[in-house]
Amino acid sequence: MTIDAQAQSVHARMRVVDTHDDLLMLCARRPVHLQGAYFRETWLPQLRAGGVDVQVLPVFVADEFRPEGALRQTLRMLETGWRVAAANSDAVRICLTGEDVERALADGLIAIILALEGCEAVGTDVELFEPLFRLGVRIASFTHFGRTMLADGSGEDGTGSRLTGAGIDAVAACESLGIMLDVSHLGAASTDHLLELATRPVIASHSSAYSVRPHHRNLTDARLRGIAETGGTVGINLLATFVDHDDHTVARAVDHVEHVASVVGVEHVGLGPDFIKEVLDEIYGPDEDVLLDGVVASTYIPGLEGPSGLPLITAELIGRGWPEDDIRWVMGGGFSRVLARELGVPGSSGVRRDA
Repeated sequence: MTIDAQAQSVHARMRVVDTHDDLLMLCARRPVHLQGAYFRETWLPQLRAGGVDVQVLPVFVADEFRPEGALRQTLRMLETGWRVAAANSDAVRICLTGEDVERALADGLIAIILALEGCEAVGTDVELFEPLFRLGVRIASFTHFGRTMLADGSGEDGTGSRLTGAGIDAVAACESLGIMLDVSHLGAASTDHLLELATRPVIASHSSAYSVRPHHRNLTDARLRGIAETGGTVGINLLATFVDHDDHTVARAVDHVEHVASVVGVEHVGLGPDFIKEVLDEIYGPDEDVLLDGVVASTYIPGLEGPSGLPLITAELIGRGWPEDDIRWVMGGGFSRVLARELGVPGSSGVRRDA
């Protein structure tokens, strides 16, 4: 899909924050000595083409490593992130605080933030968040679709489960350390529970609007408001199956942006695209239908299969008459505001262990 010169120009003036790209999974599949070069050759051009300035890299532990190998695989993937950054120090930098992000951007580098997508590595040993924090983890979601020892994922909504006792302790531990809490993938009741407990801003790194596409991975208006009330931001998921059942278009994706903005304000909307096409193509093959919790995940919005398509979002917002200042919030302003205040900043959590 082509993008006109005006949209390209506007997009180039934006700070673009992508809060979910699974590229670290593919980097970690390479031999150690090839990981840095693979990132430079395969992913860096895409990030630059999309104008990405801040990239959150989640650590996702696949089923083959659970449960016994979860901690080992988490450590491998975190080290891969550091290895990739060291091999590409002229282009990217891992950032541990909001000040680090600003310094990286001032130096012309892409700011990388390490996150956990699911906490299988922790189990009930909540004290492990401290060494994980020392290894660079700055954002954590407690689950993927299924159950961990901290909480249930959205695929388990039928249980109606809130956070476990260890999950309550995990909220306190993360808030105390300066690890931002992420409700994407968290089950409905567990999301409500976490929002009740949180004393610091909560984010959804890659979730869209339930009112636009009713799916358990998306957030109801009440939960959108709950996140905004903490001071947090919602990253709109651009994976086609969560955007619409059938209408897999850029326009439909931007419907989610507009809806969330209408509910909580544009300053609480961002982008968490969930780019996963290359991951699924490599693991399963490009012609294989991949089921994700019963839904075909290997369908993509044309043009938004990867980071290079992000200017299409800017172009669609321009076409709908959005002013440039509002587009700036969506492309990265909202998340930049939260990261500047919260990333890696230790606090004294007021979470009640008996909640």
